[in-house]
Amino acid sequence: MEGPRLSGIGMTSARTRERLVQRLQDQGIADRRVLDRIRNVPRHLFVDEALATRAYEDTALPSASGKPYRSPTWSRG
Repeated sequence: MEGPRLSGIGMTSARTRERLVQRLQDQGIADRRVLDRIRNVPRHLFVDEALATRAYEDTALPSASGKPYRSPTWSRG
């Protein structure tokens, strides 16, 4: 599935996803399965196009269908 929409440029790039992974690791998330999902799931494809630049922030966003996606760290506690 690697292609222009997955690898992207700018805020949707693999580098941007990797920065989110690094921030999560810095917050103590060490589960490789979680980090690999964050690294490989193209969140920008699941949110409204207007919010694609925010897809890799640690924040909840509405999906294109209107259902909310929780922030990557929502279940930590």
